[in-house]
Amino acid sequence: MNEKCRDPCPGSCGINARCNVINHTPICSCEEGYTGDPFTSCRPMPPPPREPVNDDPCNPSPCGANAQCQDGICTCLPEYQGDPYRGCRPECVLNSDCARDRACIRSKCVDPCPGTCGQDALCEVINHIPMCRCPDGMAGNAFVQCRPQQTPVVSNPCNPSPCGPNSQCREINGQAVCSCVPGYIGSPPTCRPECVVSAECPQNQACTNQKCRDPCPG
Repeated sequence: MNEKCRDPCPGSCGINARCNVINHTPICSCEEGYTGDPFTSCRPMPPPPREPVNDDPCNPSPCGANAQCQDGICTCLPEYQGDPYRGCRPECVLNSDCARDRACIRSKCVDPCPGTCGQDALCEVINHIPMCRCPDGMAGNAFVQCRPQQTPVVSNPCNPSPCGPNSQCREINGQAVCSCVPGYIGSPPTCRPECVVSAECPQNQACTNQKCRDPCPG
C-alpha cells in the first residue's frame, strides 16, 4: 500500500466488528454476541425466544374416565354421572342398578313396557321384567293381541277351573272354592312349591324334592 507494508484493517470494518487479515485481505466479522453487516454495523443479538409455557390447566387432564375438562374444571359427559375427578359411570350397567319397575336399556333406567305387549294388553313390570296379560273380559296371546272373551254359561263353576296351576277347585253352594294342591303353598292362582332352591329355606335346611328338609339324616 503506497509501496509500504501496512495493516489493511483500520477503517475496513463497521461498528462492533473485528478485522482479521487473511492472505493480505481484511476479513470483517461481528464481535461475539453481535449480528448484522460487519462492513457497516453490528448490533447486539436479540435474546433467544422463551420456551413456550404450557398454561393449559386441562393438559394433562385432571379428570377421570368419561369426564371432560374445561378451564381446569371437570364435568361428567352427557348421560354419565358420578365424581368427574375419579371417573364417571353410566346411569346403569345391570338391571339391579335400577328400581324394580325399571330395566337397564342402553345404560339408562327406563320403563321396559312400551312396545312389549300386544294390542289391548296390559303390561306390568315385575323385578325389571315386563309381564303382559289380557285385561278382565278379554283373552288371547297378550304379546300379540287380546280379544273380548265371551262368557260361557257355567253349569259347573269348577269346569273350567278358575283356580290356576297347582291348585284344586271344589264347588261349594254353587261357587268355586280354590285351594293349593298338597305339597304347594300360597294362594290360587299363584300356588307354588315350598322351595325351588335351597336359598328359599331356613339356613339349617336344604331344598329336597321342592321341600325344605334337614339335609343331615341319612
